[in-house]
Amino acid sequence: MKTKNSALLLIALVAGALFGLGIAVSGMISPAKVQGFLDITGNWDPSLAFVMGGALCVFATGYWWWTRTGHVQCALGSDLPKVPAPVIDKRLILGAAIFGIGWGLVGICPGPAIGLLGSLQWQVGLFVLAMLAGFWLVGKFKI
Repeated sequence: MKTKNSALLLIALVAGALFGLGIAVSGMISPAKVQGFLDITGNWDPSLAFVMGGALCVFATGYWWWTRTGHVQCALGSDLPKVPAPVIDKRLILGAAIFGIGWGLVGICPGPAIGLLGSLQWQVGLFVLAMLAGFWLVGKFKI
């Protein structure tokens, strides 16, 4: 069991490093780049859509191949998660609105925020603290 957990941690580390490298190389770690994507009435920058689309194509192709070849488990043996039926409720709408407002105001979302901590900018640290406080509040109040 310990070997499986170690393998899972190693895969998570490699996947996280690959994600971080991808968003850093593509420039998506830059809040200005994200705000340029969100500014559809001004000087719109569609590059974020290409990065997201490219990632989706790679994932969809891999997932399609993996399931078409008869796999019902992940590489380490756990069952592939079932996709739940979509539920549009107050919690989803509120969470999406809060996320969208925060993303639009500062141009940072949780993944790039962790990468930006390396820049040692106090604003990023403040954002991450606020993000962690939000995670805590949601858990505490079951929002």
